[in-house]
Amino acid sequence: MSVRNALLGLLCQRSRYGYELLQAFQAVMGGRETWELKPAQVYTTLTRLKESGLIAEESPESEADQARRCYTITPAGKEELRRWFESPVKVEHQRDEFFLKLMLAMATGQTDPRRLIYLQRTSLFQELHRLTTLRMELDPYTSLAHILLLDQAIMHVEADLRWLDMIESRLDEVSHQPVPEPELKPRGRPPKSKSPD
Repeated sequence: MSVRNALLGLLCQRSRYGYELLQAFQAVMGGRETWELKPAQVYTTLTRLKESGLIAEESPESEADQARRCYTITPAGKEELRRWFESPVKVEHQRDEFFLKLMLAMATGQTDPRRLIYLQRTSLFQELHRLTTLRMELDPYTSLAHILLLDQAIMHVEADLRWLDMIESRLDEVSHQPVPEPELKPRGRPPKSKSPD
């Protein structure tokens, strides 16, 4: 959804070729390190946007441009972009792969949960170092938007590290609780009720 709307936003600025959209997306996002977008995803998304009537192909200005397709946003595309701007972004904090891994480690006994926490913490510290180094290399006079994006990423990693500390301090308590099990429901058709005579 984000890539789709990002391409609409970039086309709202001006008409662009597919490769130009890829380059513009990476420039806005601060490079591949932040969000790597594959060329195939750009062209697949452009095809879907065109089929939905949100963008149109422009006629090439010269014969040299025949091989390159230039795209422009339609009024329907501008309306779709407006709706996206006016909608909040949903963040899925509760779908966490590490949490799932930790719960399964505790349920199955296949690995030590403390080792998982250690490995995750090490990985987070490495990511924090990488992000902080990237941030320090940027010039606040020319790259403030990218710095703010990196600040958000740094704060998320710091929050994840604090969360790991909290989990580790209460791991024994959690391990003494029963493993969550689904409520089993009877299978098959419900029994027929007798009709009153």
